[in-house]
Amino acid sequence: MRRSARDTDDAARKVTRRALFLGGCQAAVVAVLAARLRYMQVEQADQFRLLAEENRVSIRLVPPARGQIFDRNGVLIAGNEQNYRVTITREDAGDVEAVLHRLAEGIPLTEDDIERTLREVKRRSPFVPIIVAERLTWEQLSWVSVNAPSLPGVQPEVGLSRVYPLDQDFAHAVGYVGPVSESDLAQLESPDPVLQIPKFQIGKVGVERRMEDALRGAAGSRRIEVNAAGRVMRELDRREGDEGADVVLTLDVALQNYARIRLGGESASAVVMDVQSGDIVALVSVPSFDPNLFVRGISNTDFRALMDDADFRPLSNKAVSGAYPPGSTFKMVTALAALEAGVITPETTVRCPGHYDAGGRRFHCWKRGGHGAVNLNSSLAESCDVYYYDIAQRVGIDAIAAMSERLGLGVRHDLPMSAIAEGLNPNRHWKREKRGQEWRIGDTINASIGQGYVLASPIQLAVMSARLATGLAVEPRLVKAVDGVDVPVSAAAPLGLKPQNLRAVQQGMFAVTNTRSGTAYSSRSDDKATLIAGKTGTSQVRNITAAERARGVLRNDQLPWNRRDHALYVAYAPSDAPRYAVSVVVEHGGGGSGVAAPIARDILLFALHGGIPPETAYPAAQRNRIETQHRTMPLRDPGQLAGTSRTRA
Repeated sequence: MRRSARDTDDAARKVTRRALFLGGCQAAVVAVLAARLRYMQVEQADQFRLLAEENRVSIRLVPPARGQIFDRNGVLIAGNEQNYRVTITREDAGDVEAVLHRLAEGIPLTEDDIERTLREVKRRSPFVPIIVAERLTWEQLSWVSVNAPSLPGVQPEVGLSRVYPLDQDFAHAVGYVGPVSESDLAQLESPDPVLQIPKFQIGKVGVERRMEDALRGAAGSRRIEVNAAGRVMRELDRREGDEGADVVLTLDVALQNYARIRLGGESASAVVMDVQSGDIVALVSVPSFDPNLFVRGISNTDFRALMDDADFRPLSNKAVSGAYPPGSTFKMVTALAALEAGVITPETTVRCPGHYDAGGRRFHCWKRGGHGAVNLNSSLAESCDVYYYDIAQRVGIDAIAAMSERLGLGVRHDLPMSAIAEGLNPNRHWKREKRGQEWRIGDTINASIGQGYVLASPIQLAVMSARLATGLAVEPRLVKAVDGVDVPVSAAAPLGLKPQNLRAVQQGMFAVTNTRSGTAYSSRSDDKATLIAGKTGTSQVRNITAAERARGVLRNDQLPWNRRDHALYVAYAPSDAPRYAVSVVVEHGGGGSGVAAPIARDILLFALHGGIPPETAYPAAQRNRIETQHRTMPLRDPGQLAGTSRTRA
């Protein structure tokens, strides 16, 4: 059937409308694509150019040189040394195991080292360099370079690594560095990107840890060209990072070395402070360890040996983290509390029959037969316990605790050190809150002689000695300068003690060392310019039963080592114009007068003389022994110390 002309015209109009509609849609799509293309090619050209460049160029961090640490005289304590090392890249090496065995012909590589490297290679991407060996000699590095054609994928490198040239002397004070661990990163809210660098080292303990931000510096960067697989093709440019700040400590290398050697094979600590500035010139804990072991990768055997020594605890910094009953070194606190409260005068006399009865208990003096009538001066000189039992009941524990804090005990001093002990100044409120018990008369009596709940660290005892020497609230200081800028020293405020009361206690400490009845008379100085004022202490670590007292108290040498008393001594010198204060604690050493006092005397005299004291500084009967002692001590050669002095330049 033939269409009519009208039907043909209608169909044509419909086709034309559809064609126009489809054409319009196509034109719209083309217009949108053109607009988008223009937007991407013109308006966003810079952004996409940058993205394309980042696909070709990678920015890598360059670790900064760590700041160095010096003693007060510029002797290097912690520095950086060139570290020659060798890396291997699996992508370039081919048969990695075969290459490693060829490499072992020229550098020290054991089968364990090879196995370790193979495990590491399998865990990493094929184009990431793996460290095979570190701390190679120049000759070994040269051998690798010469044999490079037969060692595909092997690359010799030069970096920096931490070194402690004086090894054990500053291990506890300065600390050491080690590779960043997951626990280190977890402790930081916003970790520095440089910490992500493989095997990047940060401070783990001591000054190295507490001053990490200043010592670390800021990372540099380098632009490298990489291929599609991420393999490095070439370095385009480099910007070196900012070196860490150099730190100068208040410690003195020669005194630190002498104090460590003088403490010998004991489990002990010593602190020496400048009584005017608060500068800590020696801070020693023994036994010590070599921090270089941790930097270079300590073996399991060496680490277990340090960790398993539960008695001597070589990794513990006893000078700041040890908390001990201060024993009779605390008696000056009780005396000053009673004097300031006005309940006694220096002439007040107490009779000591060898014991004191209170609260239905008998408390014994260290001298079984008693001291007879004693006043403040003789009670300190002879260390009579009963005198302090009596005056403590008059003044009360709250006044004693307040005076203890005033003298720097029970206070966590602000120092860039790890695990600083706060100690303990017990009082009524403390016992009620912490023990759920009321304070008893016996608690006050025990506290009066530094026993019971009272605890103090060697650094606190040194601060106490400095404050007793000056009457000022001297604060300890360990950092002298940072990046060439001296750390300011604030003038110490007066303690507010009555001069006559402080003078009475100072005279008692002088009598301890310089009168024949004094407990430290054998550890005196025979030089009028360096006379010492001090106080011995012996703190019990066990209870003595009534049965043992009845049959005779066992001597320390009859007891196991860890049941023996701690030996303590605090002092300052010269007594008429104090310059240094010292505290010495010898764990389980026995009596303070026989063990701690001689060590402290020798350390003080070394500090005052700036080196080995002359024989005339010692009592005549001791000079031969002292001369032999000093001659046989393995002290560092002063020339060796001078040789370690250097600056960043």
